[in-house]
Amino acid sequence: MSADYWLPSGEFGPAVISRIGSKPEITMKTLILAAIRCSLMFTAVTAPLFCVRTAEAYTVRLQQMGANVVANGSGPINLTGLAFVGPFGPAPGIRGNPAYIMTGAGAGSGAGEVDGYRGFTGPASFGSGGFFAANTSSGDFVGINSPVGLFVPNGYVSGAALSDSMTFNNATFASLGVTSGTYVWTWGTGLPNQNFTLIIGGVGVPDGGTTISLLGCALLGLAAFRRKLSC
Repeated sequence: MSADYWLPSGEFGPAVISRIGSKPEITMKTLILAAIRCSLMFTAVTAPLFCVRTAEAYTVRLQQMGANVVANGSGPINLTGLAFVGPFGPAPGIRGNPAYIMTGAGAGSGAGEVDGYRGFTGPASFGSGGFFAANTSSGDFVGINSPVGLFVPNGYVSGAALSDSMTFNNATFASLGVTSGTYVWTWGTGLPNQNFTLIIGGVGVPDGGTTISLLGCALLGLAAFRRKLSC
């Protein structure tokens, strides 16, 4: 068994090539290309885990969890562009038509009054059901009653984080009369957090293209390096 050794020329400097029998030769160029490919793939996969993203605007996710339907809300609300219309005392609950969802510890669950605002646009309904009161509710009271008003905790500071939940025991989307989908109410001039989103079921909010963009950049980088190596 013999091996031939020679030094190739190129911008990456000399490298030893070994050919044993009919096995393909391994050059420095091949090794560098493989290392670049692995590095770009690692970056595309892991970058979304470390990137800093702005907080998602207030969103309520209504999900079937076992025998119950559970709503979880979180995120900030920018009140700029809305008109304050005074305190209200709505109760936590849901109604498909006209659109009404109130999550958290509102007046109907023993808490005090909440602040109401008007000036938004959005869906008039998200189903056909009547009003159903929540069996349990907790956290910051936040909700929308279209077209009556958007509700936040009394004295809420625009842009502050909100978090709440409520549960409907022994319920389904069908029994509550709500339809799966994503429903968005907006106001103002399109500034961050000038919207209220309700997600019923498994329909998610897009990530804004972050993952796809990173993968695309990685592929473009790989193509550029391949062209450079082939020069």
